[in-house]
Amino acid sequence: MSRLAERLPREDSFRSELRSPTVAARVGLWLGVCFTVCFLTGLVSHYAQNVDHPVPFPASPSWGYRVTQGLHVITGTAAVPLLLVKLWTVFPRLFARPGRGVRALAVTALERASILALVGSAVFLLVTGLMNSAQWYPWAFSFRSTHYAVAWVAIGSLVVHVAVKLPVIRAALGADVDDTTLDRPHTDMPRTDRPGTDGPGTDRPTERGGGLSRRGLLRTTWAAAGLAVLATAGSTVPLLRTVSVLAVRTGDGPQGLPVNRSAAAAQVTTDDVGDSYRLTVAHGSRTVELGREDLLAMTQHTVDLPIACVEGWSADATWTGVRVADLLALVEAPADSDLRVTSLQRAGAFGTTALQASFVEDDRTLLALQVNGETLSLDHGFPCRIIAPNRPGVLQTKWVTSLEVLA
Repeated sequence: MSRLAERLPREDSFRSELRSPTVAARVGLWLGVCFTVCFLTGLVSHYAQNVDHPVPFPASPSWGYRVTQGLHVITGTAAVPLLLVKLWTVFPRLFARPGRGVRALAVTALERASILALVGSAVFLLVTGLMNSAQWYPWAFSFRSTHYAVAWVAIGSLVVHVAVKLPVIRAALGADVDDTTLDRPHTDMPRTDRPGTDGPGTDRPTERGGGLSRRGLLRTTWAAAGLAVLATAGSTVPLLRTVSVLAVRTGDGPQGLPVNRSAAAAQVTTDDVGDSYRLTVAHGSRTVELGREDLLAMTQHTVDLPIACVEGWSADATWTGVRVADLLALVEAPADSDLRVTSLQRAGAFGTTALQASFVEDDRTLLALQVNGETLSLDHGFPCRIIAPNRPGVLQTKWVTSLEVLA
C-alpha cells in the first residue's frame, strides 16, 4: 500500500503553467454558459412532452421548439471539448491536501463532493445525449425521465461548485490569463527550469512545460468547440448541412423529410392502412368514423410548418390536410378541447399522445394527408398524421387511428 501511495501523483507533480486558475476559469465560464442554455432548453423540451400543461404550451412561434431543441443539442455538443479541457486544467487539485481546521476540511469536502456530482452527471448527460441524437439506446432505463433527473443533479452541483469557488473565479477572470498570482507555487518557475522528476533519487514523474501558451490553449479549445458545433449543427441549420459531417440527420429523406421511426419499426403494415382503415373521432357518446376518401372530401388546408425532433434535427415542409378543429365539429366538440391521439403503431413509444387545446384550436394544426404536394408515404404516416406548430416531432403522431375528446 505504501509503495502504491508513493507512486500516486501529488499536486506538485503537475507543473505545467497551463493548469492555471486563469485558464480554468475562462473555460469554465463558457462551459457554464453551455450547461445553463442546455439545461433551460431541456426544461422546455421536457415540459412540451408532458401530458398535462398547467400553463398551456404555446403554438406560436411555429419554429420555437426547432430553435430551443437545436440550441439544446448544439450547446451540449460544444460542452464536450470544453469539459475535457476544464477537467484537464483542474485535475491536479484532486491530489491537493486539505487545509487544517474544521472549516477548511468542510470547504474541501463540499468542493470535492460538488465536483464528483458535477463531473459524473455531466459525463452521463453528454454521453447519453449524444447517443440519443444517434438514436442508439443500449440501456433499459427511460432516457427522457433519467436525463431530466440527472440534469437537476448537474445544475445543482454546478451552482454549489460556483458558490464554493466564486472568490477564485472572480479573481481569475479579473486577472490577465498569463498572470501567475493564483498559480500553485510549484508552477511559478520558468519552463526551462522545470525538472522531469521530483528530485534526485526519486522516480515520481512530473509534467514538463510544453510549447503551448495559455492563450494558445484557449484558442485551441474555442476552435475545438466551434468545430464540434459546425460538424453537427447542420441538423438544425440548413445552411450548414453540407459541412456538418457528423449531423445525424441532414434534412434528406423520402418526400424531402428524414424518417425517425419507419413503418416497419413501428410494426405498421399496408394491411393496417388499406381500404378497411377508419379514423374514429369521439366525443362522449358521439362517434364518427371516416375513411381516407371521407377525409379527402372535407375542406383541405395547406400550411408551411417545420418538424423538429428531440434529437436536434429539424426540416421545413408543406403540409395539406383537414383541420383538427373541423374534425371535432363533426362530433359537436368545442375547438378548445384536449384530445387523446392514438396511432396504429404496435411498437415504440408515444403510440398514444395528448394534443392540448392550445394546439387543437390553432388553425395550423392539421390531420395531414399530404406532405410537399405528395400523398404521405407509409413511413411518413399514411394515411394521416398530426402536424401542429411548435410541437416536438415525437408528438406529431403518425398512422392516426382515433381522436378522442378528453373530459
